[in-house]
Amino acid sequence: MAENQDGVEPKNSRADYGAENIQVLEGLEAVRKRPAMYIGDISAKGLHHLIWEVVDNSIDEALAGHCDTINVTINEDNSVTVKDNGRGIPTGMHSKEKKSALEVVMTVLHAGGKFDKDTYKVSGGLHGVGVSCVNALSTHLRVEVHREGKAFEQEYNIGKPLYPVREIGTANDTGTQVTFKPDDTIFTVTEYKYETVANRLRELSFLNKGITIILKDLREIDEKGEALTDTFHSEGGLAEFVSYIDAGRERLIPEPMYMEGIKDGVPVDVAMLYNTSYSENVSSFVNNINTHEGGTHVSGFRMALTRTLKGYAEKSGILAKEKIEISGDDFREGLTAVISVKVQEPQFEGQTKTKLGNSEVTTAVSSCVSQMLENYLEEHPREARIIVDKVILAAKARIAAKKAREMVQRKNVLVGSGLPGKLADCSESDPTICEVYLVEGDSAGGSAKQGRNRAFQAILPLRGKILNVEKAQEFKIYENEEIKNMFTALGVQIGREGDERALNTDKLRYHKIIIMTDADIDGSHIRTLILTFFYRYMKELIDRGFIYIAQPPLYLVKKGKEEEYCWTEEQREIAVKRLAGGGKEENVGIQRYKGLGEMNPEQLWETTMRPDKRTLKQVTVESAAEADHLFAMLMGDEVGPRRDFIERNAKYAKIDI
Repeated sequence: MAENQDGVEPKNSRADYGAENIQVLEGLEAVRKRPAMYIGDISAKGLHHLIWEVVDNSIDEALAGHCDTINVTINEDNSVTVKDNGRGIPTGMHSKEKKSALEVVMTVLHAGGKFDKDTYKVSGGLHGVGVSCVNALSTHLRVEVHREGKAFEQEYNIGKPLYPVREIGTANDTGTQVTFKPDDTIFTVTEYKYETVANRLRELSFLNKGITIILKDLREIDEKGEALTDTFHSEGGLAEFVSYIDAGRERLIPEPMYMEGIKDGVPVDVAMLYNTSYSENVSSFVNNINTHEGGTHVSGFRMALTRTLKGYAEKSGILAKEKIEISGDDFREGLTAVISVKVQEPQFEGQTKTKLGNSEVTTAVSSCVSQMLENYLEEHPREARIIVDKVILAAKARIAAKKAREMVQRKNVLVGSGLPGKLADCSESDPTICEVYLVEGDSAGGSAKQGRNRAFQAILPLRGKILNVEKAQEFKIYENEEIKNMFTALGVQIGREGDERALNTDKLRYHKIIIMTDADIDGSHIRTLILTFFYRYMKELIDRGFIYIAQPPLYLVKKGKEEEYCWTEEQREIAVKRLAGGGKEENVGIQRYKGLGEMNPEQLWETTMRPDKRTLKQVTVESAAEADHLFAMLMGDEVGPRRDFIERNAKYAKIDI
């Protein structure tokens, strides 16, 4: 029985539970009451989801053949405008609701043309909650519609119309323009990130070839008075997509294998490339929705890949000479692929509802991919031989990697807990409250060990730069001492029943894994190497939200006995002005921290490790394809794309010279 602090049973306990306790939320109140139920969360992911909901409507118009240009503008006040040249939302009177159809779409949940199969054959927006949800979570929204030679508008505050839909003039074009300002009393993050928006719009342009999407950020104006702008347009579709993802890797075959077709009413679009790397990178989409957890379309693709390539290798006699057993994993090493299907009524399952469950899609994808591969292998015998040779090498490496894994795990059993000698463990054993800091070097590790809370904070110092897993075969990874230490300290293993490469997290010892490196170029490189390792071999820990990056301060600003830690240049400038108090700023001392070892244990605890004062950045992957492109480019073999990236982003970087 619930009690208050005085030990008195509260009035609204179960004893008083009656009809008057039942709440009925009218209109869009439910969305504002429980926003995370509708958009996933109220942090950066949910904030950006508002843009995706509006853009989805424009993409659906494009899929129906009525739109080819979409403009997305982030305005100076962080509001967003999405404009398309589609047919325009209908504005006539809705017979059932007795008000304009436009107002119904904007204010009623689950209202729209996507539920009518004759209006939209397929729709990405079916996975979402509609523009009415965006309206509910915006302080102000204005929609303007051009259709039938007229222009109409309506405005809303927190989802409520300020006036009926009204005609505001004539129009010689068609389309819909929506401008909305997210409610900062709802969201914990209120500023849109340009790169996040750009990555998703780029993805949509690849998935829907022929569409032009223009992104403009009015918050970023250059010296010429022009806004930061990107235009996304793809004529090659998925073939260009895999080339973009693979830009940092060395190709095994000159051009992507590409096919599109319809099987049993399911449009299937697939592109794939082989490269010299050792990882598999498959991105899958259903109606433009990124299916992170895969599903029946990915199963169909893998079945076709294994069956067709194995059949070719056996028929050519190559396997007989090698006398080696090939598994499905071997056909996917060094493979980059994008699979996109359009399904009228998608059924999603899995933890995050991003796993396709439609059984009929397996056969459709498998049939299309088999046909594509058979044709390609027959028409390109040289490339076919290169791919089969890569598969045989992968099989040999897999056997070596299995032995290396077994050696690591056997060693753990022989030495008891198997914990690395350098690990300073915590006394708590509940992983939900335990955290481990992966610290660069013994010096910083020593400070961290002294400054930590020993009850729940563990410290694992890492010596130097770990192996670049982007360029290393799997068995080499298990031989690397620092990587072995991370595996054993975390308590995870590679290999589960039915999948010898799956991550086994049953004995994971910490639910916060914090990367803490120096705030210099070497520290950034080490952090990127560690993140690359987690992304390639422990991605499940990223998906579950267990990986964090510590944010040590860059400066200590002091004057007399007053001092202030600063994490950014802007904070430093403000602190200097405040401590100067109108006097000379030269009298204010500024200490620049280049390494964690420069801080004593108390300073490290107060600024970077104390839970109620520290700043941690949670590592998330919004777009697996974009992350794959970035890791391959930064850590891969090709110098050109990496140089271009650095030159393009140099103005955003803080580099010590």
